[in-house]
This record gives sequence, C-alpha cells and structure tokens, in this order.
Amino acid sequence: MTISLTLAHKKLVYLLLGYCLCGFSQQTDTTYKKRVLESSEVDLLFSYYSQEGVNAAVTGGEGTEELTDATSTIVLRMPISEDGILTIDAGISAYTSASSSNIDPFDGSNPANPFDTSSGASRKDVLAYFNPSYQKYSEDRNTIWSVNGYVSNEYDYFSIGFGGSFARLFNEKNTELSISANAFIDNWNPQYPIEFRGGFAGSVAGYDPLFTTFSNLGRNSYSASVGFSQILSKKLQGAIFFDAVLQNGLLSTPFQRVYFGDRDDFFVEDFQLADDVERLPDSRLKFPLGARLNYYLNDAMVIRTYYRYYFDDWGIRSHTFNIEVPLKLGDRFTAYPAFRYYTQTAADYFYAKELALSSFDFYTSDFDLSDYNANQYSIGVQYKDIFNETKIWFFGLKTIDLRYSYYQRNNGLDASIFTLGTSFILD
Repeated sequence: MTISLTLAHKKLVYLLLGYCLCGFSQQTDTTYKKRVLESSEVDLLFSYYSQEGVNAAVTGGEGTEELTDATSTIVLRMPISEDGILTIDAGISAYTSASSSNIDPFDGSNPANPFDTSSGASRKDVLAYFNPSYQKYSEDRNTIWSVNGYVSNEYDYFSIGFGGSFARLFNEKNTELSISANAFIDNWNPQYPIEFRGGFAGSVAGYDPLFTTFSNLGRNSYSASVGFSQILSKKLQGAIFFDAVLQNGLLSTPFQRVYFGDRDDFFVEDFQLADDVERLPDSRLKFPLGARLNYYLNDAMVIRTYYRYYFDDWGIRSHTFNIEVPLKLGDRFTAYPAFRYYTQTAADYFYAKELALSSFDFYTSDFDLSDYNANQYSIGVQYKDIFNETKIWFFGLKTIDLRYSYYQRNNGLDASIFTLGTSFILD
C-alpha cells in the first residue's frame, strides 16, 4: 500500500496551517522567543499485522485465529504559539478475520467448521478514530499541561474519551514528575452468535442453550498514572511509573462462545452449537507497575531496558521484560534490534472448551485470559535526513522508520507485524 495524504487530509493540513499562520501574523511583539516546536510536523504511519492460531474465542477456544489488519495513521503536530502544540492524530484500521467470520459459520458455501473461514459480513470490519490533544508549556519549560480527546467507531463498538496530564521538571531538568488521568465511555452494538438469534434454537431438536441477552451495553474505563524519571549520571537514566485502571459495565465480549462440560453437545454440519457466551464480572481493577533503565554505552550504542509487573482482581499476574539496543550506523542510519518476553497466569474465570459448568456464575474460553508465555523479536532501521534535503510536497523529510516484529505464544498463536513510519517538517 502506498502511503500518501488523501484529499481530506490535505484539506485538513491546509486549514490548520492557515489558522496557524494567521495567528502568527497578528503578533506584534518582535522579541524572539524559542518555540517549543519550531515547525509543523507530519507523521505518516502504516502497519500490517497478520496472525495464525488454533484457540479462537469466537468458537469457544478451539478454531482458527487467522486474522489480518492494515492500519494507516496521520499525525499532525502544530505550534499554535511559542508555548503551545496542537496534535491531531487520526487513523483507519481495516481487518479481515477468519475467527470473527464464524459468528455466523453457516453463511458460506462449504460445510460449517470452526477451522474454516465463513463468507459473512462479520469476517471484516473497519475502525476509524480521531484523537486531538493540546500541550501547553510554561515560560521556563519546566511545567507542561496537556488535554486530549478521543473518539472511535467500528461496526459493533463506539468509544469516546477525554483526559489530561501534568508534568513538572526539577533539578535543572534532571528530574521529572508526571501525573495523568483518562476516561472512556463506550457502548456495544452486540453481535451474538447465530444460534442465539431468533428461531434458530427451535430448529435443532433438543437444543436448549442457557443464553440470555445482555441488558447493560455500556463499558466505562477510568485510569490514573503517576510517573517519575531521573537522570542518574551522564550515561544512566531511570524511570518508574504506576497506573490504576477501573473498568465497569459490559466487560464480556458478546460473540465469544462457551461450551459447558455438563451439557449435551449439538452440531449442525461440522460446527458445535454453543451453550452460552462468555460471562465476566461487570467490574475490573488493573494495576501495572513499571520501570525503565537506559544506559548510554558509547556514541554508537544505547541499551534500553523495561520491566512491568501487572495484577488485577480477576486473578491475572504478569511480568514483561524488554530490551532494545539501538546501534548507530553512521550519521544517517540506526538499527534497533529488540526482544520482549511476557508471561501471565490465567484469570480466575478462564476454562478451556467444555471445562466450565453451567452452574458457574462467570466463565470464558478466551485464551487471552489463559496462562501463557510469549516472546517477541524485533528489528528496525531508521534513516534520518539531517538537513531535510529530500522534499515531498511542501514538507522536508525528517525520518523514515521500518520495523518488523515476530510474536509467538506457547499456546499456538503466531503473529507478524510490519510497520513503516515517515516524519516530515513543514519547509
């Protein structure tokens, strides 16, 4: 896919730049003051993700997880004053999923099977989002305020959010303390498995599922974060952070099937009909705690490390370790290999297919909530145009980043992601 500005994006850029330049022309103070951001910048990002696996939650923890997703994003950063930056982040993500196609596995030409792809409308979807934010710096650049908004929409889910942050630099900018808070108010348009829709159950002799529709279709998420970073020496920098997240509402995914071990099995063609969809508590508390440590080895190499411990009140405990070693290859090129290891315990409500009982209050067969380990291997290359010699439209090229990552779980899920990012400066 060629990454380029669409007509709508161009109009947005012209409109915002026009507003920006008009504001500049009205200034009467000729005293020069260094801006936080000297020139407007545009980032164009594209990623392609693909995965394969055998534990699809849509089919009760057993079935194809084949999925592809292509995402295009534009990020525009504009100095609207010496002290303020307006950022517009907008994107579109389009996916095709063999797993979600089996919300209705009987709309294809072949016999229904959890390991095959159906041809129904649920096999693909498009998510669009819009995320504006504004940063305000103090005169001495030691205090930073920001506010942000968010809205996204896809076929079965709508989200709107807002938030803000505050950061303060001390000790000649060697120490930074930051706090932030965000809220998201979301709503489901539930797409239930086909066997739970009107009239289907009565067409299969003896089939009597326990399913009932969800009455509350809202989901709210609230988060607060505290971060502290410190330059420890000329070569060493560290940071720690703590987050608290509260979610309430419909935390179950309405199209993810569950099969009980104490109920009879019913099949249509080669597809087993579900006993219910997943049922999870209507509240969840999450607590991630993390730390970063970066060491400047020499002019050609930096070692970046990261660790996070996570726990929640659903019983999940996880550890994340990450190391990245950027290698400078001359004035313009940098390579950055990276490795990430992740491990977690299972949620209290996770049961593999047909291990849950109909008497339980909560249950899911989503392997994202299971006990697993995962490794991710990445390699990236960055090209930096130091003097912005390359021109595209009225922008000078700043950087090009190309990255590939391979992700592998010990429960059979494999994924690859390619990412291409370009950054331009307004000439």
